[in-house]
Amino acid sequence: MLKVGLTGGIGAGKSEVSRLLAGYGAVIVDADRIAREVVEPGTPGLAAVVAAFGETVLTPEGALDRPKLGSIVFADPAKLQTLNAIVHPLVGARSAELEAAAGADAIVVHDVPLLTENGLAPLYDLVVVVDAAPRTQLARLTGPRGMAEEEARARMAAQATREQRLAVADLVIDNDGPLEALEPQVRKVWAELTARAAQPVPPAE
Repeated sequence: MLKVGLTGGIGAGKSEVSRLLAGYGAVIVDADRIAREVVEPGTPGLAAVVAAFGETVLTPEGALDRPKLGSIVFADPAKLQTLNAIVHPLVGARSAELEAAAGADAIVVHDVPLLTENGLAPLYDLVVVVDAAPRTQLARLTGPRGMAEEEARARMAAQATREQRLAVADLVIDNDGPLEALEPQVRKVWAELTARAAQPVPPAE
């Protein structure tokens, strides 16, 4: 099994890279999706979030009000840390279950937005970073995603810097340009991953 960490700043295009890799045959473990699952109604995760932030973060139906919670935590680093302390262990446990089910020959790509911030690079055989300039991220967030500029800047500021992400990268995908320029790069990265996966594992000392 080859364990790959995939990360990138918000708006960098990591989700599109993840989709393309899945099409080539990668087993995707999506931390964002799992993070939503572990705080669904009735879960211990949601109960812990409500205990920390109050029932104002719930919708009338009893689900997590993500925009409301986001507006709270992305404006306050201490509250973001509190939320991460609740969610990250739950995501880690579920990710380990999915990885274990993938099979010995799989290329498992862990799609982890906060890989750099949480010092997770050593957990993977190699790290792939989807890179885009901050101005490109901002344009995508305020354009296609329709996010207010102030909120977009706050979310970007809550993440690692571009330089910090690139410092942990083994492979970099440049997604500063148009979408059609992305697929050839992902194909090249996939070829590299399959070559690495085919290499014999050295015997333990």
